[in-house]
This record gives sequence, C-alpha cells and structure tokens, in this order.
Amino acid sequence: MPGNKTSSSRHDAHAAPEAGLDALDPSAVANRLRPVLLRIHRYLRSEAHELGVTSTQASLLGAISRAPGIGLGELAAQEHMSAPTLVSHVDKLEAAGLVSRERSNPTDRRRVGLTATLSGQDILTTLRARRTNWLATRLGMLSPEELAAIEAAIEPLARLVRRDV
Repeated sequence: MPGNKTSSSRHDAHAAPEAGLDALDPSAVANRLRPVLLRIHRYLRSEAHELGVTSTQASLLGAISRAPGIGLGELAAQEHMSAPTLVSHVDKLEAAGLVSRERSNPTDRRRVGLTATLSGQDILTTLRARRTNWLATRLGMLSPEELAAIEAAIEPLARLVRRDV
C-alpha cells in the first residue's frame, strides 16, 4: 500500500525531531542560553544608564508604576532585595523626583506607599521605547524562520520566571 508507506514515512520524519527534543539536556541548553541572555540584558541595561538611572532603579520604578501605593516591605519581597538596599534605591529615586512617598494609611503612620511621579512615568515610557527599538532593530535582521523561533520561545521563557513555578 503506497499510501500507507508515504503516510508512515511522513510520520517518521516528524517523529525523529521530537525524539531529538526528548534527548535535549537542560544543562547544555542553559549553558548556551545564559550568556546570550546576559549580553541582551547588558545592552538593555545600558539604555537605562543613558537616561540617568541604574537598571535596578528602572526595575523598581517599573514595579512601583505597576502597583501604585506599594509598600517598601512588599516591594522588597517582590524584587528579592533587602530592606536597606531597597530604601537606598528608593531614596535616590525620590531625590531625583521620580518617586514619591505617601502615608497611605492614616491609622498606621509607619505604612508608606510609593508612587511613580510624572517624571518617573516619562522615564519609564522613554526607556521602554528605547529598549523596544533596540530589540526590534536586531530582530528585524533575522530571517522569518529565526524570528518565528524566537516568538515561539517567548511563552516557555516567560514560564521560567513566573512566581508560581
């Protein structure tokens, strides 16, 4: 039955790559992926420095912007930072006029909420645009197949950094 043979060989051709995927070693993939991600991070981090903030300050500013009124303790836990380190960064952001502290609970004067100022929002908007432009320019140099492969990798990579994993 020629039809079955063609169908079978077509199925075998698709099965071979899947079998190869099962043989991938997570450590080997990690060793190849890590330096690439670090280099991309360095390039993106430099965009923040050009705007006068560190990458850590930009990350904190983004977190504060996404959760207006967030407390120092909650932000420290979310960003995996010690309280003294966080306070130092927030002090610098406040001094630069990018973040404001507000007493958010009249019955608990210890509770301070953080909010990104308009200047802080402007920095974030500019930073996001610059980082997106940097990435888009480089992605535009790839073949359609390479771009599709990166698109397909976004969701699995996002799962690696989700807090519920």
